Amino acid sequence: MAEQYALSGGTAREISASVESRVADGTLRPGASLPPVRRLAEHLGVSAGTVAAAYKELRGRGVVTTLGRGGTVVAAAPSVTSRRPPRVPTGLRDLAGGHPDPACLPVLRPPGRVEAVPGSHRAAPRLPALEEAARDWFARDGVPTGSVTFAHGALDCVGRLLSTELRPGDAVAVEDPGFHHLLDLVPALGLRMLPVAVDDEGMRPEPLRRALRAGARALVCSPRGQSPLGARFTPARRDVLLAVLGGHPDVLVVEDDHNADIAGADAATLAAGGLPRWAQVRTVSKHLGIDLRWAALACDPATLARHDGRMLLTSGWVSHILQRTVADLLIDPAVRALVAGAADTYTVRREALRGALDRHGIPSYGASGLNVWVPVRDESAVVNGLRTRGWWTAAGTRFRSASPPGVRVTTAALTPAEAEELARDFAATLGESGSEPVYGG
Repeated sequence: MAEQYALSGGTAREISASVESRVADGTLRPGASLPPVRRLAEHLGVSAGTVAAAYKELRGRGVVTTLGRGGTVVAAAPSVTSRRPPRVPTGLRDLAGGHPDPACLPVLRPPGRVEAVPGSHRAAPRLPALEEAARDWFARDGVPTGSVTFAHGALDCVGRLLSTELRPGDAVAVEDPGFHHLLDLVPALGLRMLPVAVDDEGMRPEPLRRALRAGARALVCSPRGQSPLGARFTPARRDVLLAVLGGHPDVLVVEDDHNADIAGADAATLAAGGLPRWAQVRTVSKHLGIDLRWAALACDPATLARHDGRMLLTSGWVSHILQRTVADLLIDPAVRALVAGAADTYTVRREALRGALDRHGIPSYGASGLNVWVPVRDESAVVNGLRTRGWWTAAGTRFRSASPPGVRVTTAALTPAEAEELARDFAATLGESGSEPVYGG
């Protein structure tokens, strides 16, 4: 194998450079096995310790990963574009995007006057009015508010937390099925994903326990409105998960409560459970507007210091114009009433589709949030079948790692009457595929 891949070098640095060169030119592709340490050492005429040091260096940079008895393999290439959704064909009803209904969003009104700033905002990056509103927002759901800061959206925040806490090659426990952008972000950071199965109540305890035993150093999950399954933590499930996590105090637990105000479910958060290392991030893009790239972060003091230290070195702060816009919206009584009405609307629409599917004998998931997940055996057949009937839905493959197939339907703008029509077309599509009428998950 060493000859096949033309590996060379007499020092650990030269050997690691040779491997990395073969990875860069495509000779060694993701998943390819590297020679065992002793075999490569014999081929190169160096000590086994030299090769072991080279492999350790490669693991540290995220180029390779070790699979125990499976040996050392080239790590998965960072996934940046493969999970992006395809363009919606002209003339189809788009139920694939996961976006809120524009009719349920307030009109954005940036502040009319912004005073000139002397110097830099780095000394005072957070507007006091927005910080107070963010603390109130978290406190309503029992999330501790001793350490609160801001970021440029949920993924920006999660990415910074993972990159400051973990090293390339470390493992992160993620939901399966889960948020497709997160499934891209983790490997792009040089980290390994450990998928954890999800049901209506969120992450399942035993798969989480296995992921932690396998070495997960961080966990990213959604307490409600989980995408794509629509799961939400119940108090009972939350307590069991906290018990599982109790044996792993060094694991950073990150909750992404991205649609807290419109999920249609009460909060039952891990962040309120007394964990030593925790963070909860909330955004406003789903209920105030997708152009508001702002997130609030509540966390333990050490996590706050690491997050803000890294942010200080990069973007520095979130625009105060953006902060003022968000602050004005959060405290506006009319906007609050609009958001409360949107939450009720989304619940009615989500449950309308689930009820219509059930009447056709089609099981689904969607206890909260803006989406319904329908388990199927052949995603392509279902998506294409619905396409011929005028519906554009999301194949589940870009949300999955090891979980069974399914189709995600965004119900945010789907009226109850349309839900009945879609359910009929869904049943007809399944019938045309020649499969059983009821699809198991």
